[in-house]
Amino acid sequence: MTSRYRSSEASQALNSPSPRRRTVVKAAAATAALAGPLAAALPARAATDAPAFLHGVASGDPLPDGILLWTRVTPTSAAIPGSGLGPDTEVSWTVAKDKAFTTIVSKGSLTATAASDHTVKADIRGLEPATDYWFRFSAGGTDSPVARTRTAPAANAAVAGLRFGVVTCANWEAGYFSSYRHLAARGDLDAWLHLGDYIYEYKSGEYAARGTVVRPHSPANEIITLADYRTRHGKYKTDPDLQALHHKAPVVAIWDDHEFADNAWSGGAVNHTEGAEGTWTARQAAAKQAYFEWMPVRPAIEGTTYRRLRFGKLADLSLLDLRSFRSQQASTASGTVDDPNRTITGRPQLDWLKAGLKASDTTWRLVGNSVMIAPFVIGSLTADLLKPLAKLLDLPQDGIGVNTDQWDGYTDDRRELLAHLRSNAIGNTVFLTGDIHMSWANDVPVDAGTYPLSASAATEFVITSVTSDNLDDIVKVPEGTVSAIAAPLIQIANRHVHWVDTDRHGYGVLDITADRAQMDYYVLSDRTNANATSSWARSYRTRTGTQKVERTYDPV
Repeated sequence: MTSRYRSSEASQALNSPSPRRRTVVKAAAATAALAGPLAAALPARAATDAPAFLHGVASGDPLPDGILLWTRVTPTSAAIPGSGLGPDTEVSWTVAKDKAFTTIVSKGSLTATAASDHTVKADIRGLEPATDYWFRFSAGGTDSPVARTRTAPAANAAVAGLRFGVVTCANWEAGYFSSYRHLAARGDLDAWLHLGDYIYEYKSGEYAARGTVVRPHSPANEIITLADYRTRHGKYKTDPDLQALHHKAPVVAIWDDHEFADNAWSGGAVNHTEGAEGTWTARQAAAKQAYFEWMPVRPAIEGTTYRRLRFGKLADLSLLDLRSFRSQQASTASGTVDDPNRTITGRPQLDWLKAGLKASDTTWRLVGNSVMIAPFVIGSLTADLLKPLAKLLDLPQDGIGVNTDQWDGYTDDRRELLAHLRSNAIGNTVFLTGDIHMSWANDVPVDAGTYPLSASAATEFVITSVTSDNLDDIVKVPEGTVSAIAAPLIQIANRHVHWVDTDRHGYGVLDITADRAQMDYYVLSDRTNANATSSWARSYRTRTGTQKVERTYDPV
């Protein structure tokens, strides 16, 4: 791939609808015998005990001089994800400047053990900035697939452009991951961002495609234990389209709620029953352990995904963790949305974010943000649309215009952050958001009630789901039917919303230059078709210095 960066350094090798409000006690199957469900998490393989790389390879969190490499080795046929079985296995890694591995720049080895579910990570340093590399793993004479990765530009490099794929909300049972396949086929991505809900926790059949399971996941029970979470991650990593994207570019990932349980907060979740499903503390710890084992994520602080990456002088990327530290979603018992004692970020993370945005010397300040920060009110939707929209957005279905699971439910944190941006004249802040299974292009107003007379402090691009049900799926009408009615009404009540598509599935491509940040929105022909096609839907951009979104009529 032709380099899109400009810099160089010396190198040195080193080592739902309905389930969204559910609180019923789950079946005892959650702790049933693992043999059958675990076996279903693996693709077919030859009858041999030679090591195999059945879950592909991946890279993530690019630095100017390094990259994090990941794989999972299956040392014997019995050592399937979550089983706790299998011998310690030496896994070597090799990094080269070419796909044929004629110019090797780094190599080493690690030991995969049952204690880490036979996953390994190699944090490679001493590489050159803004450079394509190829890597592979080997064990017992077997080589993994070869994958491409790319380092970030040098911190002070003048960067002409950056291009990121952007995805969120990939529910296995609701369809195929064609979005990943289409992003992998582009060949022009510097990295891709996963904004949360990389996996879903539900039992089989509970949250599918308009109620229909397109393909069963594993284990069949709701995931609660460490073995459960490992098995579900393992199942996802067998998807060929997901593997293909991991083989083409590094990922930068954060989690949202479904990596744990629906509507998770620091002390529990809507989809968790204390006692019947064990303690939330144990479940959360299991989910986090499996996530860090199975994802090429390099945490800056143990146990959280909030961290910051830099891409030369063009952009930095602040990545948030909006589940580990938040207060319980607002209700009569837990307080109001305006309560200053409630938080979505936690004080240390909010202070870190504010300090980083203020200190930033890059042209663009990107924020990886798992739930929408722009305010949203229902407006005058008709009753037949209000109920499903409220259900999707976790709104009280009596029409109260606030989404308590998003920043709307934590208005004091949002007020403080936006006031910080305004008072310190921090421009070019762009929130990149997932979670709500719709596409949005928003200004982020300081005062939504008086906008556009009040100022916009930032902009926001919200990406729709890869497969998870959106509004037309809940209503069970043809795609586009609901959006044609609901979108204009939403925009009338929310004047900072430039565009909303409530119905389609897909992905985004974010392209950044010194002059503008542009999001191209792509949609799939049919999430239930493994060969779904992709088409460009719309594009929006924010020009430098404006803090406002505008439509543009061509993708990059």
